[in-house]
Amino acid sequence: MGILFRWLLRITAGLVVLVVLAVVLIYFLASQSLPDYDHTVDVTGLEGPVEIVRDNANVPHILAETDAGVYFGLGYAHAQDRLWQMTIMRRTVQGRLSEVFGTRTLKIDRLLRRLDLYRLAAASVKVQDAATLSALEAYSAGVNARLAEINEEALGRGAPEMFLFNAPIAPWQPADSIAMIKLMALQLSGHLENEVLRARTSLMLNDAARLADILPDAPGTGVAALPEYASLFPDLPQYADSIAMPGDPLSPFPRSGLAGASNAWSAAPSRSASGGTLLANDPHMKFTAPTIWYLARLELAKGGVIGGTIPGIPAVMTGRSDKLGWGITSSYLDDQDVYIEKLNPNNPEEYLTPQGYKPFDTRPSIINIKDAAPITLTLRWSENGPVLPGSLYNLATVTPPGHVAALAWTALSPADTSMSAAIGLMGAATVQEAITLSEGYIAPSQNLSLVDQNSIAMKMIGATPRRDPRHQSKGRLPSQGWRVENRWLGRAPYAANPEFINPRGGILGNTNNKILERPFPNNVSYVWGDTQRINRWQKLMQSRQVHTRDSFIEAQLDPVSITARSLLPLIGADLWFTGQSAPEGTPLRQREIALALLADWNGEMNEHLPEPLIYAAWLRALQARLIGDELGPLADEFTHVEPLFIERVFRNVDGAAIWCDVRQSTIIESCTDMARLALDDALVQIGEKYGTALESLRWGDAHQATHDHPTLGKIPILRYFVNIRQSTSGGDNTLLRGRTAGSGPNPFANVHGAGYRGVYDFADPDSSVFITSTGQSGHFLSRHYDDLAQLWRRGEYIPMSLDMNLARAASVGVTWLRPRP
Repeated sequence: MGILFRWLLRITAGLVVLVVLAVVLIYFLASQSLPDYDHTVDVTGLEGPVEIVRDNANVPHILAETDAGVYFGLGYAHAQDRLWQMTIMRRTVQGRLSEVFGTRTLKIDRLLRRLDLYRLAAASVKVQDAATLSALEAYSAGVNARLAEINEEALGRGAPEMFLFNAPIAPWQPADSIAMIKLMALQLSGHLENEVLRARTSLMLNDAARLADILPDAPGTGVAALPEYASLFPDLPQYADSIAMPGDPLSPFPRSGLAGASNAWSAAPSRSASGGTLLANDPHMKFTAPTIWYLARLELAKGGVIGGTIPGIPAVMTGRSDKLGWGITSSYLDDQDVYIEKLNPNNPEEYLTPQGYKPFDTRPSIINIKDAAPITLTLRWSENGPVLPGSLYNLATVTPPGHVAALAWTALSPADTSMSAAIGLMGAATVQEAITLSEGYIAPSQNLSLVDQNSIAMKMIGATPRRDPRHQSKGRLPSQGWRVENRWLGRAPYAANPEFINPRGGILGNTNNKILERPFPNNVSYVWGDTQRINRWQKLMQSRQVHTRDSFIEAQLDPVSITARSLLPLIGADLWFTGQSAPEGTPLRQREIALALLADWNGEMNEHLPEPLIYAAWLRALQARLIGDELGPLADEFTHVEPLFIERVFRNVDGAAIWCDVRQSTIIESCTDMARLALDDALVQIGEKYGTALESLRWGDAHQATHDHPTLGKIPILRYFVNIRQSTSGGDNTLLRGRTAGSGPNPFANVHGAGYRGVYDFADPDSSVFITSTGQSGHFLSRHYDDLAQLWRRGEYIPMSLDMNLARAASVGVTWLRPRP
């Protein structure tokens, strides 16, 4: 027995030693790719020296004798810190993920190949202006200089992920950077999905009033009547089963309710305590580790610029110079239309046009797949755009037999000058100059907020489709592609894009809200990203005569839900007072405790409070009960609570209270019945996951910001090192926006929000501040991988100064790039 025990001890000790050695080996290999920020390297493709000073937050301040040298340095810095991220984003837009990940990502590659974004980006290179071409070439050379250094110095393949995934890296090219902007346009798009969902819901309800309830328009002038979708395509069934979209974290296709969002507001000198203009901006995108944003300062010939860049793109997308500040918010311009193309019954390779049947433009596209045989796709384009598979956002459910769906989208331009506009903007000195330079911006459409020393402005940038006034569906539903009145008529003139300069009140802002009302076809959109946050923002801006940098920061971090304040009195109107208390431990007593907590709550979605969780769960359960019987399985597509729908129902707008009655029951349920049952449902769900002690609940336990690594985030053990989770305040409808997942095992997880925040004060530009939600490095062994995360969670910022003395004073290193002899 003793011998057996000794052998077991030896085997166990041996296994422990092997595990320790394996961990040490993995750490050693992974650490080889940690960048050295304090060194000198000789590189090719450079005409003069480049200095990269890393301040104490690892923000690179890049100086060179020429602008080309500065862009070279930015490319080098991006590749130092975010090489894996850049590689994966490029493979995504190229439709080449399956070469690395196998069949797991085949659906994503199929969809990206159909859109052909990379080919369109390559075609767009030749239409960039000379300065932009020079910047793109210099930036590419900087990325490639880092790749050469990795190979020559054996720097751990450049990123630790490279040891797990065989992802050969081709040299960076100008087309790659243009493709990054097109990928961003895809990630921010939502109108295709909205059209399909409206069509599917129209088929289910067959009632225009009820359709207006569940898919309400933003408050304002009403929309002219639309045809029922069934009248356009009478051969469609009322309901068809959903087809699952790719749920992979590498998918760039936004899930329901998770397309672009953002906040931006500005103050004129007359509304600023310091006498200078103010600008705040926090663009919202899907959270990842690392974040999509990368802070950088570029010392260009026209002056220094500093702000948020996106790895792969040689431009400060939101930031400031000494003379100008700029920020971006999603405009929600309706820049996509779905067309149903009718196939020739005698030849399915032809489709109907206003001039008769015509063959599709086709070409083959080969997808190579790791550990599997390659497949060949036949890409088809109609005059309206690429033919899309029926699996994309359930297009098959709204496409009749003998038809296919095609997409018109402004981002599908082979002459896309968005890059030239983005690079040109950095050199603008005034609001008017910035507006003029942004004319070439195509997609994604944005509201560009601008301030200079004296003026404030907001201009919608991006190509606006011109539609025929006779368009059957006004771009809100898929339409018949063969009818001439449904087709786009080119682009509207840039001057027609909404523009606001120096308003009388001295304050401008956008929370993705409806910015103006125009009749079709001159409207911007029928679908907007916000109807709630804007009300809270207006109150905060009007609460004081003059604003400061700190008051703008307070607004960015404001966690109060105006939605909760308005809806709770409605849905709980007949539930608050029930007389004598129920016995402890009963469902009725739980309901009483929950209602008592909510009655004293001010609507603040604070991470430390229980009320936000009770409120959010109640609203979610309530909407599920209201729509479940009318929409059946389609109800699962409505993943987020629509406040306007709840309000319409409980105010009985146009008979909307009918949603409260369960069709299948013999009795007529009231809205009070639905509210009470939904609260009970919510408390059961909360009890199962978070416990039954309601007073001890924390919203932050459910509402964790989930910055997950797209490729390593689900690997056992590794996920604890690469995923960044933070308890956060805010919610779906607060200025401190933390968009919830809406579905899955953690429906309240914070998955989409402000990866970048910046506030710029032009009375003292160097007092401006910014922050990102993770850190500068994409290397999970680096201390800069998540060093900004806790600052971001606590609502803190770092200096956004162009003073080189400050950058040098506490730098983490200085890199010199010298021309190779």
